[in-house]
Amino acid sequence: MTVTTMTTTVTTHAGTRSGAVAREGAAAADERAPRVLLYSDDVTVREQVRLAVGRRLGAGRPDIVWREVATADAVVAAADAGGWDLLVLDGEADKAGGMGLCRQLKNEIYRCPPVLVLTGRPQDGWLASWSLADDAVPRPFDAVELQRAVAGLLGAAGTP
Repeated sequence: MTVTTMTTTVTTHAGTRSGAVAREGAAAADERAPRVLLYSDDVTVREQVRLAVGRRLGAGRPDIVWREVATADAVVAAADAGGWDLLVLDGEADKAGGMGLCRQLKNEIYRCPPVLVLTGRPQDGWLASWSLADDAVPRPFDAVELQRAVAGLLGAAGTP
């Protein structure tokens, strides 16, 4: 049996700034960039999440460092390695859904970072609760709700 793991790391960079915006940028450089692990077997879901959240959480804030993974094994390995401020898991991923992975990670990883589960519908909130997820956002994604959930969980994790 052959297992294929696809990992994509996406790092966005801010453009050149001037004046007051440059001072904001300098302050942002002092902050540590939030690191987010994003799991879905569907590249379009990963893209929708990144676009909805945006490249940073606010003006003058550091860019989010995204690492995209497409397999459950890659999620477990990356989460076990540590260094993440937030895990975003697709509850509707084929073969290994994000809810089961969330429960596994919460039970197996000491000081597991906060987990946001993407559910298939609003009625799946109870499943997200069972999975021990810190928050859940249903499909279809509301960009404002998704961005607020990510910002809230990163803030709760002590990430600027």
